[in-house]
Amino acid sequence: MHLGPRMPELAALEVLLTVARTGSFNATATELGVTQQAISARISALEAQTGVSLVVRGPRGSELTPSGVVVAEWAERLLKAAAEVEAGIAALREDAHRQLRISASLTIAEQLLPGWLVSMQAAARSIGAVAPHVVLTATNSDAVIERVRGGEADLGFVEGPSVPRSVRHRVVAADRLTLVVPPDHPFARRIRAVDARELAATALVTREPGSGTREALRTALVKALGPDIGIAEPLIEFSTAGGVRQAVLAGAGPAVMSDLAVRDDLASGRLRAVPVDGVDLRRALKAVWIGERVPPAGPARDLLAHLGSLRVGHK
Repeated sequence: MHLGPRMPELAALEVLLTVARTGSFNATATELGVTQQAISARISALEAQTGVSLVVRGPRGSELTPSGVVVAEWAERLLKAAAEVEAGIAALREDAHRQLRISASLTIAEQLLPGWLVSMQAAARSIGAVAPHVVLTATNSDAVIERVRGGEADLGFVEGPSVPRSVRHRVVAADRLTLVVPPDHPFARRIRAVDARELAATALVTREPGSGTREALRTALVKALGPDIGIAEPLIEFSTAGGVRQAVLAGAGPAVMSDLAVRDDLASGRLRAVPVDGVDLRRALKAVWIGERVPPAGPARDLLAHLGSLRVGHK
């Protein structure tokens, strides 16, 4: 819908309604905090724009013409609708400020984000603020990038070594990958470490393609052995770190997993860590978003600032 040039602005209609209610330019000026001359000029401009006489000034004040009464009735309905629109937009803005959509790779979603979010809530309460409502989607790193790019997530967290140039990122924590086996696996009885070439040739229980852990291991092996190195096909692929862990516990074979995901199993002896030589299995965990150097003011920026105040991650 296209409005013609004779359609008045809402502010001008508000002046007309105030004149109708107070019956005086002077009282209208006082209520609106402007001069009487400004009110007179605004009404004159409104009449010129509409081409309709709206107000008659007399010795006892000002009153609306019959046409002015009709316009005022329309204006009252229009301003009421505008107020509803304004309130609705404010509510949407407030909802956007209170809600934070996060997409995170599984290790971060399961092992780190719960603690981060609880800590953020506590920090908000300590200053009398309300932490945002978080909607979390856990998936692999490639899918996190796509959700952030597609506007389905305000902030993402990934474990993969590379981030597209179109996506902003910041390192928020550190992690280390570990080769793990059940206690009765032959690797658990080794005296010497597994070297890079042997690790590359070992069929592993792994995550699916697109997983940050899988990509981090591949990148580390290529860096250690060169781009032409052959990497063994997986024994089994799982879409969750929990699936990989359970398969290793059941004796399916070795896996390279985040220390964060298996630290309890290593501490209890359910799994054994196998030393690896010649491969740097450290990795950075990153927050990702679209837009400027820092996310816009709101929950995403607040969470990043909170993480910056913590000593997070696994060294």
